Amino acid sequence: MIAIILAAGYATRLYPLTLNTPKPLLPLGEQLIIDIIVEKLDHLPDLNSIVVISNDRFFEQFYRWAEALDRTNKTPILVMNDGTTNESNKRGAIGDIEFVIKELDIKEDVCILAGDNIFTYDLCKMYEFFKKKDAPTLVAIDVPDKEEIKQLAVATIGSDDKVIAMEEKPSNPKSTWAIYATYFYRKEDLHYIEDYLLEGNSPDAPGYFPSWLYRVIPVYAYRGVGTCIDIGTIENYRKTFDQYSNQQ
Repeated sequence: MIAIILAAGYATRLYPLTLNTPKPLLPLGEQLIIDIIVEKLDHLPDLNSIVVISNDRFFEQFYRWAEALDRTNKTPILVMNDGTTNESNKRGAIGDIEFVIKELDIKEDVCILAGDNIFTYDLCKMYEFFKKKDAPTLVAIDVPDKEEIKQLAVATIGSDDKVIAMEEKPSNPKSTWAIYATYFYRKEDLHYIEDYLLEGNSPDAPGYFPSWLYRVIPVYAYRGVGTCIDIGTIENYRKTFDQYSNQQ
């Protein structure tokens, strides 16, 4: 299995913090955001490689970060450059996923994660669920706050954990199960990404693809226990930074 960390965005909502530094390389306490994500991946079995997909503007910073790590007896990290330089020519998250799959000719299962999401749910248990279901797998977190969940992707999930419906930022949520940017896809599912893009669908947010895919083939949701923080605004980043600093 190969893990892909999506880190090619420009994070304009966090300016000036991300004007010269990519969001995943911002600190949280004594670690960087991406370090916390890689720590989670290091516990996954069957993982052969971790790929960080960056843009051309921040590629060197990610490359230097990866070079400085001691990965002895750990899964190797490959940093890739998607060739884009700004918001006007970015590939989008799904476009970047397709780029990595084609450039590396991936024929393995993949785990895809946003490079700016800090989560506490158990990635290994989600992987076990994925292997048991033998189907594309999303993570669902129970968010009972009615106003908070209106800002998230929401899924209706059957008793067998199959995704019945998905809706992005619904005004009237049909459930309290929020979908976050951690995904497992089988190698035989990867061609659907190209199909999705060839139909002219949006290449931007990674959640758009499973919102399309569940209508094509069965997709399942692992009901995770824990939280997920999307570092999307300066206020959100500062709040999360303070939380991690207090934990040190």
